[in-house]
Amino acid sequence: MQSLLSYVESNKDRYLSELKGLLAIPSVSTNPENSEDIRRCAGWMADHMKTIGLQNVEIFPTPGHPIVYGDWLKAPGKPTVLLYGHYDVQPPEPLDLWTSPPFEATIRDGNLFARGASDDKGQVFIHLKSLEAYLRNGGDLPINIKLLIEGEEEIGSDNLEAFVREKKELLKSDLVLISDSSMFAKGVPSICYGLRGLAYMQIDLVGPNKDLHSGSFGGTVHNPIQALSEIIAQLHDRNGKVTIPGFYTGVLPLTKKERNAYKKLPWSDRKYAKELGVEKLYGEKGFTTLERVWARPTLECNGIWGGFTGEGAKTVLPSKASAKISMRLVPNQSSAKAAKLFEKHVRKIAPKSVKVTIRNLHGGEPAITPIDGPGVQAAVSALEKGFGKKPLYQREGGSIPIVVQFKELLGIDTVLLGFGLPDENAHAPDEFINLDNFFGGIRTSLHFFNELPHFIKAHGKKR
Repeated sequence: MQSLLSYVESNKDRYLSELKGLLAIPSVSTNPENSEDIRRCAGWMADHMKTIGLQNVEIFPTPGHPIVYGDWLKAPGKPTVLLYGHYDVQPPEPLDLWTSPPFEATIRDGNLFARGASDDKGQVFIHLKSLEAYLRNGGDLPINIKLLIEGEEEIGSDNLEAFVREKKELLKSDLVLISDSSMFAKGVPSICYGLRGLAYMQIDLVGPNKDLHSGSFGGTVHNPIQALSEIIAQLHDRNGKVTIPGFYTGVLPLTKKERNAYKKLPWSDRKYAKELGVEKLYGEKGFTTLERVWARPTLECNGIWGGFTGEGAKTVLPSKASAKISMRLVPNQSSAKAAKLFEKHVRKIAPKSVKVTIRNLHGGEPAITPIDGPGVQAAVSALEKGFGKKPLYQREGGSIPIVVQFKELLGIDTVLLGFGLPDENAHAPDEFINLDNFFGGIRTSLHFFNELPHFIKAHGKKR
């Protein structure tokens, strides 16, 4: 291991130079004008896999953007890890808010700034450099590895599930490894073991058959904006609890071990509120802030519109009003069931004076990996060696649908080993990756691959 760590140390400058070259490619998946850049980035990724010694590298076309695959399968009897990531990035706009150009990677104050630096090119690159260190210092890996790097994550991964379903045999593995998330805080290495799911809905209300003069018609018909506001206001009670009947049925409670783990995290409600610019936090009564954002289901209004919103005055009584509502879900909840419960409840409380249309726009399922599982425990050990301190446990309030799909289609759990930071500006101007985290991530990856076989073997003996 020492020779591998020394190799990484002596090649730091080259690593950064190579990463800058990857980040220079504007692989924005949502913009048709960047289609050639997407293909160029897929090619760069495939060529680099070959350069570091991976085998069976192939670029698979899809109806959208291509998927890059590569592997190294010369460790018989050892576990196989499926490394998933994405090479596409978010649009860089607004450009005027970037301190340096988004596709000209720049180092400032110990951080590397560029679009994709953390989400997710930089984090994928961490593992590529770890694999390179192994393959150029002895030529063997302690595990088998398969890489699946897609180009549509930022636009919903529309073609990924079909690819995984079609290539189940090719992707057959013992564990998935994803680095596309953040640590709890700078200097606080942590392992994420759970994700919330999502049910995303839209409500459309129609009152009168056309916009009306509010002076001539106000007070005679139910204003759709008012009716919609009344509906939304009834979706929570005074204690912040969602009022949909059956919404909390089956919700998986936190274990004592999880609660104790959360207490070890350096957290301050007061600091959190100050950073967000609010006087007081809000949420379901009886739970801590971290419990509410990680382990409790929630319902939020994400957007609401209707009537006249331009400059000046227009005294209109609108014909229509709409809102988008998201429900974040936790283990033992189903996005389809949540959507049905939502629709049933909204139709029940909606006034008869308006016509109601409810659409289920999309959903994803929650996921959790057992803390005591070999993958998580190997990651905990690797993080301690890579960063020099014991990591803490956390969940993530957001959703990564492919994690559930890997479980359903391939039957394997996912280890979420993220090296980003909460303030890294992913999806925003001045996105960055902290260089201490970048190189700490490479050290952690080296240890993770080295120790995983031992933890899997020990776990098998325990069972």
